[in-house]
Amino acid sequence: MARIKDKYRNEVAPAMMEKFGYKSVMQIPRLEKIIINMGLGQAKENQKELEIAVKELGIIAGQKPITTKAKKSVANFKVREGMAVGAKTTLRGEKMYEFADRLINIALPRVRDFRGVNPNSFDGRGNYALGVKEQLIFPEIEYDKVDKVRGMDIILVTTANSDEESRELLRLLGMPFTK
Repeated sequence: MARIKDKYRNEVAPAMMEKFGYKSVMQIPRLEKIIINMGLGQAKENQKELEIAVKELGIIAGQKPITTKAKKSVANFKVREGMAVGAKTTLRGEKMYEFADRLINIALPRVRDFRGVNPNSFDGRGNYALGVKEQLIFPEIEYDKVDKVRGMDIILVTTANSDEESRELLRLLGMPFTK
């Protein structure tokens, strides 16, 4: 079992129950899923680049990502409807907890000049989004094999009803928020 899941069950859930006064353990917010998205605007000219990005995202996430396609044609971006423009994957269950553990304890501290993540990046419904500028912060990616630095969006979806509950959940799980 993932360390972060143990931490949630043994430390976070009781602390949340005490702080917010939940009557049932089912009311306690928990991580529902983690979505990792990589937008690749430059992939429209170079299909090989998309394949490399999909491979890297698969290594980071531990499961095969899907390619996202353009919904509309946009002439200014030289994009046609149906063209592959990115890759994404949704993590749930054990893989989600393992990824969250790696993100919080290994990857984020490896970011250059890291002072913490923005505590205001909640969407109003208890979900947290953060952007990563380079895939090199993940230890699974070998520095020598990287042809280009690519960023990604990571969205942590929780069952919390408010940003305050979600912020407390992530703080207790170890998310390094800035002060």
